[in-house]
Amino acid sequence: MKREELEALRAKVSCEAVLERAGYEIDLKESTRRAVKYRRGDTIVIVTHDGRGWFDPLSDEKGDVFGLAMFLEGIPFPSATEAVASIVGYQLSRPAWRSLRSSVPIKDIGDRWRSRPTPSPGSGTWRYLCWGRWIPTAIARQAIREGVLREGPFGSMWAAHVDSEGRVVGWEERGPDWRGFATGGSKVLFRFGPSDASRLCVTEAAIDAMSLAALEGSREQTLYLSTGGGWSPATDAALAELAVRPGLTLVAATDANFQGDVYAERLRVLAEASGCDWQRLRPPAEDWNEVLQNREREKRERKSGKNNEDCRMRAGRIKGGSARHAPALDPAGHEAGSAEGVMKD
Repeated sequence: MKREELEALRAKVSCEAVLERAGYEIDLKESTRRAVKYRRGDTIVIVTHDGRGWFDPLSDEKGDVFGLAMFLEGIPFPSATEAVASIVGYQLSRPAWRSLRSSVPIKDIGDRWRSRPTPSPGSGTWRYLCWGRWIPTAIARQAIREGVLREGPFGSMWAAHVDSEGRVVGWEERGPDWRGFATGGSKVLFRFGPSDASRLCVTEAAIDAMSLAALEGSREQTLYLSTGGGWSPATDAALAELAVRPGLTLVAATDANFQGDVYAERLRVLAEASGCDWQRLRPPAEDWNEVLQNREREKRERKSGKNNEDCRMRAGRIKGGSARHAPALDPAGHEAGSAEGVMKD
């Protein structure tokens, strides 16, 4: 096949099509427009460059659509070209990505961050964080005081990634209908808590970092970190810089799945190389926000059952009474966290 024919074929067939035909399924929860995650069992492949590129996050394998066919099937290049040619015109099962971004020019990262307001009670971002994801209001207010939260468009949340100098270099973007990272930004670390902490809890998302802080009661000497769902060289360097502190404990609080265990192993290796203590703190659900939501749901159910019983008891003693409920911006039970629901390996 001539070079021109290969280029035309490469333009016609997406890496996503090859993965779907091979039995991989999209992980919408963990995907963004620029990095689409596909799974088949414990195997993960990330598709990039609008379907034209891919990489294996657990190894150094990467390439184009032909390289993907070779990687998946263990076949030589000529056979890979035939396999790719056989699926020209394949329609993906997933819907097209709906972008929430405008076409305005990209401004300086710092200017873009400073131009956004901080979340406030009742705003779309506040409702998403405190009502939709059950982050306690005390935790949200602390993050605002530390300058690591901003309101994104369409009720989304921006959670800052900062470098060792404290400069905002990017941010995680999460919302009811959006998941991504700052265009032109760099993934380093989201940081929540005292900068001189002797205990570092590393999670995979800012919402998980804040959720774990709520579950643990935001321990005094703990800095809660997020890698933003990836592991960039800048992230690795930032963690290595933190890990050399005397008396430090590095806690791998990554997700309870295969990828989370891979990240935990990287942290163990880093801890051994740095000479600090290491622990694996595994969530009893998929991630720490799910643990937090399960706990809050159970608390509400217990409270609802108790209130119903109290009402029945009062009804037997009081006639003509009426219940009065003061309006509130935040659902009950959002103010504090505890150490319930935390498992150590």
